This record gives sequence, structure tokens and C-alpha cells, in this order.
Amino acid sequence: MPDDVASPTAARLSGLEIDDRVVRALREQLPSVAAQTVAAVVHGVPSYTGALSGSMADKIEAAVQMALAGFLKLASGSRGSDPSTPLGPTREGAYALGRGEARSGRSMDALLAAYRVGARVAWRELAAAAGSAGVGAGTMAQFAELVFAYIDELSAASVAGHSDELSTSGRVRQRYLERLGQHLLSGASADVLAASAERADWSPPRTLTAVLLPAVQVRGALSMLGQRTLQLGEDLPGLDAEAAEQLSLLLVPDMDGRERSRLMRVLVGRSAVVGPSRPWTQVRTSYLRAVRTMALPHVAGAPAEGRPLDSEQHLADLVLGADPDALADLRAAILAPLDGLRPGTALRLAETLRSWLLHQGRREAVAADLHVHAQTVRYRMGQVRDLYGARLDDPRTVLELVLALQGATSGSGASPEALTVVGATT
Repeated sequence: MPDDVASPTAARLSGLEIDDRVVRALREQLPSVAAQTVAAVVHGVPSYTGALSGSMADKIEAAVQMALAGFLKLASGSRGSDPSTPLGPTREGAYALGRGEARSGRSMDALLAAYRVGARVAWRELAAAAGSAGVGAGTMAQFAELVFAYIDELSAASVAGHSDELSTSGRVRQRYLERLGQHLLSGASADVLAASAERADWSPPRTLTAVLLPAVQVRGALSMLGQRTLQLGEDLPGLDAEAAEQLSLLLVPDMDGRERSRLMRVLVGRSAVVGPSRPWTQVRTSYLRAVRTMALPHVAGAPAEGRPLDSEQHLADLVLGADPDALADLRAAILAPLDGLRPGTALRLAETLRSWLLHQGRREAVAADLHVHAQTVRYRMGQVRDLYGARLDDPRTVLELVLALQGATSGSGASPEALTVVGATT
């Protein structure tokens, strides 16, 4: 805090006449005034109840006494010192007090209340001492004005210290939280994560859930997700440059089990992709799952429509997409019997076979799924059996067909291009 600004209290000294005898009388009362001031603050401000006792009470009393001594020095400064001299030491002490109160967790309201109570008690006791020393009414009025101006100046310095401490500590803690988030995404060891969480003053939850969403939608979501939610907006791994610039990541505590549905409700109207809940030290896997879900071809446009995507609803697609080359080889091998057919015929038989397998051979259900007559289903499956023969009764073949056809056709909405991807056309 700068100490080269002239004290505004000094401007109120003009015409104030307090002789040395009165100053000595007031100075003798300082220990008593300080003790009564601290007692009044403890009694009158709930935030300080029980906080100012023992050695702490002694220190605070000494600080109050020093501040009051500074006031008396200012009040008598017209005789032997320059009254415009800044009150550097006392203001610095008040500033430091404000920072200390912020570190102790007490609010600015509590600090100001303490000053109000302290000013009232200090004025009552000093006025009584000044009256006993024979100070006249006119001088007493000026004395009162000086007392409260001085207290205002010290309280303003303390408020500045309180605000600066919160601002500084807030920035420092935010950096620690960001570093914790980076450690979580990098898969750091449990020891590193525990130390990072302690440094950030962040109490680890049981689980964390990764939520990817546009940066512009973060503030509204954060207001409903709790103070321990971590936010990362830079250096998100696994995203292309454009996505990394537009997206932010939230790591949301304890949204597993039944709480997951609440998380999804909070995200309604937001273009979010939600990973699975994981033990907090393993949230990297939740993040990577969310990234892979966002990249699925048939859901890529959905988040932009403001509908949150739950990765838990796309597990089969994620499994199938885990090794694209292996899936392509599987499709080419198991669908080889369709290679000699015309594209349209191959597509119709493939989608009929897929529906047949998924509906466990129930012809009416397959017909309803494909919007065709049951006899059409019977005819097509006859063609399929001609191509595959007894292999359709082999559980291994059935499994491979289900995997190969999942995503290669899409029911009655499949297109010829779908089978081009799986090598079913010539």
C-alpha cells in the first residue's frame, strides 16, 4: 500500500488546540481503551466471538493501542511536527490487518463492523478522559471530528488490504486449480494429484465426471454444479485446433449413480458431451470417453443442437469404433458373400439380415422395422441363407455379423454408400 499520500485526517487539524497535559492524560488511558475496544468487538461482532482470546487478544490490544497512539501523535502534531506528514506506519498496519482478516476467513462486513464498534468505544473513552482533563466544548467537537476521520482512514486502509488479499489469493488459487486439472488430464500419479489438490485447497470428491461444452455456456452451468467443479479452457488434449478453441471442460464432483440424471437435467439446453463418472484420480478416462463420443460420426452434429449427449448411451458405438481398421477387416471378411450382388440388392439383404439378427428371427418384428411385408422378409432371408448356408447357425458367425452390420446399415434408412464403406459392393 502506498505511504506517500498525505493523510486526509491531517486536513482536519486546523484550529485544533490540545495542550500537552491533555495529550498525556489521554495517553495514560490508552491501555484501558484498547482492552475495552477489543472486548466490545468480541461481544458485538459475531465473527470475532472466541477468535480474540489468549495471546491473540494481547496482540490485538497492542495493535489497537498503537493505532490510538498514532492518533494522539497526529492530534498533537501541530506542535513540533508537520501535520501533513502521512500516517504511513499506522495505515500500513491497518492495511496488513485487512489482509490478515481475509486470510483468516472473516468477511469485509465483519471487519467494518469491528471498526464501527471500536470507533464508538474509543470515542466514548477518549472523550471522557478529555472532558476530565478540562477540554472545552468547541475543542471537543473538533476532537470528535478528528477521531472519526482517523478511524475512517484506517478502516479504508484495512478494506483495501482485505480486497487485495482476496484478489491475490483468488488468482493464486485459480492457478493452482488449473494446474490440478492439467495433472488430472495428464494421468499424473495419485501422490502428485493429492499434493496438487492440497496446494489448491480443493477437497477431493469420490468421483469426477468430465463434461465438454462450448465456452460461452460454461458460466450458466457452473452456477448450478457446485463450487468444487473444476474448469479447464486451454490445452485440452485430443481435440483439433478449432474445437480446442471453442470448448471448455468441466470436471464435476460426485455425479455418479442417481445423481447422473440430475447432471443431465442441468445440461439440458446446452451443447454438452458427458463422460462416465470415475474415481477422481482417474477422471482422464472420463474425459477421453467424452472426446471419443463427440467424434462419433452419427452424433457429431447433435451437441450443436443443444441436446446433451450421454456417452453411456453410445457404448456399443464406442466399442465398435475403438479399432476402425480391425472393424473394416471384419466387415470385409464376414460380408464377403454379398460382394457379387448388385449394390441395391446387397444393401437390402444386409439391412434385412441385421434386423433379423437383432429381432432374433421374429419375422413380423423385422417386417415392421423395415416397413415391408412379412413375405418380403421371408424371401430376402431365403436369399441370405443361400449365400451363407449353415454359417447362420454358428454363434461365432452371428456375433461377427452383428458387429459388422452395426453402423454399416441403419435399418430402412440405409443408403448404398453404407455398404461401400464395408466392402459389400463391387
